[in-house]
Amino acid sequence: MKKFLALLTFIYVIVFFLILYLSDKEYSQEKKFKYVGVKECAICHESEEIGAQSKIWEKSLHAKAFVTLASDRALEQAREAGVDVHPQDSEKCLKCHIAGAGLDESHFAETYKKEEGITCEVCHGPGSVYKDVCKLKDREKFLANGGIVPDEKICLKCHDEPSFTFKEKFREIRHPVPKNK
Repeated sequence: MKKFLALLTFIYVIVFFLILYLSDKEYSQEKKFKYVGVKECAICHESEEIGAQSKIWEKSLHAKAFVTLASDRALEQAREAGVDVHPQDSEKCLKCHIAGAGLDESHFAETYKKEEGITCEVCHGPGSVYKDVCKLKDREKFLANGGIVPDEKICLKCHDEPSFTFKEKFREIRHPVPKNK
């Protein structure tokens, strides 16, 4: 009977550590922050009550960044820049026209669509982990889970023209959560 109880205890311990290992492995794999796309952000950020950020984004040029690569002007600029493929297929163009350009598919959730252009996640980081409400309300959790606080450096990665004024342009695209929230 003692051997049976010892064996049973041993099995429970093994199962416990196996469960712990697998759940930790799952967590660490999820820690590879992935781009989830606008619809995932809009679940919370389309309501007027919290600022309608996704509606503001929809009206912005950022939302049309990928589509503009199909325009005649984009085709001409691409040719002048020595791009020998369609701008929508060029890493040189995509790096400023979509979220996560140049990353392999493991960085993207199934919900991500490059056609959405410059999404929330370009400025705020890949949202696969921080998208939980509790993490958004807590700045430290947000940052620890892939969130980014946008700054001038992020904008200047693409907006490198001399006429770009960060303070002015940032005021144009601001979309804060109302203070009462």
